[in-house]
Amino acid sequence: MTSAATNTLPEVRRRPTLRFVLANPAHFIAFGFGVGLFPLGPGTLGTVLAFPIYYGLAGILSSQALLVFIAAAMLIGVWVCHVTGRNLGVHDHGGMVWDEIAAFMLVLYFIPPQPMWQALAFLLFRVFDILKPPPIRRLDQKIRNGFGVMLDDLVAAFYALLCLAAAQRVYTWSAI
Repeated sequence: MTSAATNTLPEVRRRPTLRFVLANPAHFIAFGFGVGLFPLGPGTLGTVLAFPIYYGLAGILSSQALLVFIAAAMLIGVWVCHVTGRNLGVHDHGGMVWDEIAAFMLVLYFIPPQPMWQALAFLLFRVFDILKPPPIRRLDQKIRNGFGVMLDDLVAAFYALLCLAAAQRVYTWSAI
C-alpha cells in the first residue's frame, strides 16, 4: 500500500500543516478554519472563535433556527472530527477545535448576553474542557471516534451551564 496519502501520514502525525487543513473540507472545519494550527492554546482560540460565529448568526437567525444550527454544528462535528482524526492518526488532536466551537456556542445560547456571564461561561467551559473531571476524561478515553471528540466538550458545556445556573440562582437570591 504505497499511496500518496500513506506516504504523507507520518509527517501529518507530527504536525498538521496549512496544506493538510486546506486539503479536505472536514479538516478545514475540524481545525476551526485554520485556528487550530496556532501553536499556543488552540482549544482556547477555538472557544474564542465561537463568539463571533454565534453572535453573527444570532443577528440574522431566529432563536429556534440558531438552536438548529448549533445542533447541526454538533452533528457535523462528529463527522469532521472523525475524518480528521482518522487522517491524522490521532483520535483527538489538539488542533481540532470544532468541538470547542460548537459546544461553546451551545453555552452562549443559554446564558445572558452580558460580558460578566460570557466571561464566567468562557472560564468555566475552558476549565472543564482542560481538566476533564469525571466522566469527561473517561468518555474521552473510551469513545475513540468523532462522537467521542464532540461528547467530551458537550459534557464540559453541560458542567459549565450547571455552574452558571447555580451562580445565577445565588446571585438572584442575594439580590432579594
